[in-house]
Amino acid sequence: MPDQEFFFAIDVADEPEFGHMLGELMAVVLSHSGFPAPTIEELTDVLRGVLSDGAASGQRRCDLRFQTKEGALQIVVARAGTADWRTTRPLP
Repeated sequence: MPDQEFFFAIDVADEPEFGHMLGELMAVVLSHSGFPAPTIEELTDVLRGVLSDGAASGQRRCDLRFQTKEGALQIVVARAGTADWRTTRPLP
């Protein structure tokens, strides 16, 4: 677990192209936060689904945010005009 809080955000403009990088990004960010490989794979699959669903409804652009704070990791997908999707996991 990191000693300090962590925040990382990226603007995703084209989900199909970003999908190729998503696995690598998730592996780096989540392993930095101390998560094991099975959890990283699970969250990557969930996030791929969220991004694909948004793209299918015409919302290719979104903000993807990762934050560790107070012993938990929060992942947020924010799109204009819709409620944010979020999940929170306790840090290992």
